[in-house]
Amino acid sequence: MSTPDEIEDSSAPLIEHLAELRNRLIHSVVAFIIGMVICFTVATPIFNFLTAPLCQVLAERGQDCDLIFISPQEGFFVAIKVSLLGGFILAFPYIANQMWRFVAPGLYKSEKGAFLPFLVASPFMFFLGASFAFYVVTPLAYDFFLGFQQFGGQGEAVEGGQNAAPLSVVFQGSAQEYLNLTIKFIVAFGLCFQLPVLLTLMGKAGLVSAPGLRSVRKYAVVGILLLAALVTPPDVITQIILFIVVYGLYEVSIQLVQRVERKREAELREQGLWFDDEDEIIPDEDEMQAEFDPEADKGKD
Repeated sequence: MSTPDEIEDSSAPLIEHLAELRNRLIHSVVAFIIGMVICFTVATPIFNFLTAPLCQVLAERGQDCDLIFISPQEGFFVAIKVSLLGGFILAFPYIANQMWRFVAPGLYKSEKGAFLPFLVASPFMFFLGASFAFYVVTPLAYDFFLGFQQFGGQGEAVEGGQNAAPLSVVFQGSAQEYLNLTIKFIVAFGLCFQLPVLLTLMGKAGLVSAPGLRSVRKYAVVGILLLAALVTPPDVITQIILFIVVYGLYEVSIQLVQRVERKREAELREQGLWFDDEDEIIPDEDEMQAEFDPEADKGKD
């Protein structure tokens, strides 16, 4: 039976881990708030940078790049959203470092070496996906949307000798709606670019295999199509781009998982722990009978 002292000693490490986790989280939140305050002071230049794809498309159409606020508080909330996004980006390296310093002491040296590359690759792939969305997908999407504008021409004569007012349906965008849609593009593509990192990590842990991923390829195609329909606006161009990119990442993931499996097989062969199916020795019928019936060998003697 455990004594009170033993119970107290066993609970001490848990309390220490919880205290360390609390400190790491506090440091991460403080870093995020500092990054958010910094970005809030320069929210206007950041927002102007985010409007570059829209302004480029409008300039090609000979229109001014003007966004409007449809409510008095909209400008404040736009600055807050810009600050949240920018603050997270600025603080992410420090937050990732805090999480790594909390998890690393509980890992073996080999596990640290296996996990650290994925920790570095994850933010890199996110920024790669976000850049692809901002510089490639977003201009194409806004060019598609703005193609439905209607510019009024000369008025036509009507009864009474007066001219009818020309019909004009032109873009007068809300700053908050534009920011929401742009952030949606950036986050969606950034997360989709995490697919190779996730599947490779699962392959290294033995949760998925390259043959298994190939066998469910047709289901993956359907899932990617549904994903493209959900996370992108209802225009075919953006959905096709997202499908092509994510499916390409899926095929890349299969190759990466296969490479991980080959490396694991080579390591096990060096240790003498890998056995192929054809290397298994199948005993003949007499040997099996002798194994389960020792009297059979005595009868032969």
